[in-house]
Amino acid sequence: MAVLQRRWQNVWLLLLFLVLGSNIVLYHTQLGNSVLVGASNGVVIGSLIDLVIVAPLLFLSYKKQKSFKQLLFLMATGLIIARFVIPMNFLHPYVGITWVGFAVEAGLVLLEFILIVTLFMYLPKIMKATKESTLPTIFAFPAAVDHYVKKHPIIHIVCSEMLMFYYALMSWRKKINESEQTLTLHKKSSYIALQIMLIHAIVIETLGIHWWLHDKSTILSLVLLFLNVYSVIFLLADIQAVRLSPVYVDENKLYISLGLSKRMEIRWDEIEEVITDKELLKQKLSKDTIDFVAKDFEEVFPNVILKLKRPKEATLVMGIKKPYQKVAIKFDDYQAVGEMLKKYSK
Repeated sequence: MAVLQRRWQNVWLLLLFLVLGSNIVLYHTQLGNSVLVGASNGVVIGSLIDLVIVAPLLFLSYKKQKSFKQLLFLMATGLIIARFVIPMNFLHPYVGITWVGFAVEAGLVLLEFILIVTLFMYLPKIMKATKESTLPTIFAFPAAVDHYVKKHPIIHIVCSEMLMFYYALMSWRKKINESEQTLTLHKKSSYIALQIMLIHAIVIETLGIHWWLHDKSTILSLVLLFLNVYSVIFLLADIQAVRLSPVYVDENKLYISLGLSKRMEIRWDEIEEVITDKELLKQKLSKDTIDFVAKDFEEVFPNVILKLKRPKEATLVMGIKKPYQKVAIKFDDYQAVGEMLKKYSK
């Protein structure tokens, strides 16, 4: 069944590329020009239908989404794309319609700007709630943001970036929270050492390539410099997030994160099965499994997999949400994990 669903997804994607590709070929090749002669108005109307209705529906089918807001956004995007795909001498009778796309996009950008302004208006209250929370900052801050500001992808992205800069620049004096309610994932691995090696590699590459590339292309060298600086900041923040955010356990939930790249909250009553069989743990993880296994110089395996009763959303880089059915974890202290599971998991 899953294989059949994936095949259908590929079919929707292929049809989407065919729709977009055929319209590009139609207006930007000699073959297309021969078709347009004498029937341009009808062809242009067909292209607008393709870009504004057919392509958005194919994309939503590929993503398995049923959202009117998403459809509206994609239709507006289609109108904008039409301005670039269809030459103005053909599009001229219908150019007024394409401005609707720009208007809708401008409205959406304005709404997102208002949300960001709202976030900063409530920031003092959010910071206060974060400090008063017993949870690690990586969980407390997003929870406070969701409490005061409407949930929205742009808010998740801004929240993710704020966490990154906090951990990279303002968390170095903060003490590690270790108690009976915390468990670590990284101490028996080379995770932090690997991140430091990556930082060294990026710095060396920046010093070596940037100056050489600057003479060839100033813009490209500046873009590369920005990406490298951002990468270093992210890696520094990731190291601090791993150090300062051990797994937190209370009577209701398991709060687990591995740096800034992934985090998840799991209620104890959401766990269907605890898998500890060593043979099963060494098998390749399925696509519906998220792993909280710290990287090492050698191959490592989880020491427990939590199978959930139903898929549960995890938060990934840039605040992206994705559901998973299983959670593979490698704890440093396996004995403490066993006691914790006996105490809370029923």
